[in-house]
Amino acid sequence: MSGSEILFLAHRLPFPPDRGDRIRAHHLLQAVAALAPVHVGCLVDSEADRVGEGALAALATSHCVVTRSKPLPLAGLEALAANKPVSLTAFHHRKLEAWVRQVLAERPIAAIVVFSGQMGQYVPADFAGRVVVDLCDVDSAKFAAYAEAGERPWLNRREARLLAEVEEALGHRATATVLISEAEAQLYASRLRNPTGVNVQVIGNGVDAAFFDPQEVVPLPAIAARPGPHFVFTGQMDYRPNEQAALWVAGAVLPEVRAVHRQAEFHIVGRSPTPLLRRCADEPGVTVWGEVPDVRPFLAAATCVLAPLTVARGVQNKVLEAMAMARPVLLTPEAATGIAAIDGEHWLVEKNEGKAFAQRALDLVENAAGGERLGEAARRFVLANQAWPAMMAPLATLLGFAVEGQRHAA
Repeated sequence: MSGSEILFLAHRLPFPPDRGDRIRAHHLLQAVAALAPVHVGCLVDSEADRVGEGALAALATSHCVVTRSKPLPLAGLEALAANKPVSLTAFHHRKLEAWVRQVLAERPIAAIVVFSGQMGQYVPADFAGRVVVDLCDVDSAKFAAYAEAGERPWLNRREARLLAEVEEALGHRATATVLISEAEAQLYASRLRNPTGVNVQVIGNGVDAAFFDPQEVVPLPAIAARPGPHFVFTGQMDYRPNEQAALWVAGAVLPEVRAVHRQAEFHIVGRSPTPLLRRCADEPGVTVWGEVPDVRPFLAAATCVLAPLTVARGVQNKVLEAMAMARPVLLTPEAATGIAAIDGEHWLVEKNEGKAFAQRALDLVENAAGGERLGEAARRFVLANQAWPAMMAPLATLLGFAVEGQRHAA
């Protein structure tokens, strides 16, 4: 498709790739930019989030980054008045909407790539080119799970119902609707009231194994100098499932481990820890590090990396990163979805029960050599199965661009 260009829309600035959704959006954008000139429209939560705008400008032919300044209560009122999900009104911005119209009017846009369902609202109904929507995972199911758990049940049930309608409408609008794993694709398809004409595809998450290379990283001295064992959990710590997982480890798992190993420590690593998590720092053996410039030294210093999520959609980047760093990973079945690793060979999977999870951790501590073998097997697994270029290979066909026509973005 010589001379054709692509419009890329994302709910967050895809630079730097330092959190789950940004990591996937970043690599998706890199793959798109290798196919054709790309115009990028996205939002940031604050002016501080614009730190990656220079890198975006170097990649994109043009771009528009707007600050999402609408207060959540106002977004909620707009959503109620318009009978829309709060997720849509919170990410609507008139300036970005006008920029999209201008780009479509002035540039030879042959395809639009939409990252996350919130951004589908910017695709005009009369656009005649291809539209690829990367839902990543089924957001409506996540809100339904929150409601079932008793968390703001009326609001979350409403959000789940209306988001499900949006997700289905996007499926009918799109040339292809992409999910992050077979499990998410099946879940999405199972929730469609009318599946006819919805083209569901899977593009998995990858990992940058050259960056997450244990041979290139020195374990954090502040941790490595202490006797341990050391258990590490990473993530965006104001994200509810991460917060709940870390609180559970601190309250139900670590005490069981410390009953056997009094010097065991739990390290909570990631930006924006909630007040509840910050209070965990008062508990014996718990350190809340908050935002760090580089997560790799923490992973390298870990006896074991934990991922005990009970609500998890898609593929967990934190798990792939720890595996790439050749660390043994202990995780729940929910956090294991979307990665075809084998329990006992590439990682350890245990149910969300405090004593059982703690015992699996203790078994790992007692068998240090086995843990090292597990970590080495984990790295071999991600090198063979989870490289980003292999994950993104189907994108060219979905967008209608021949692979041989790829170019290198400058």
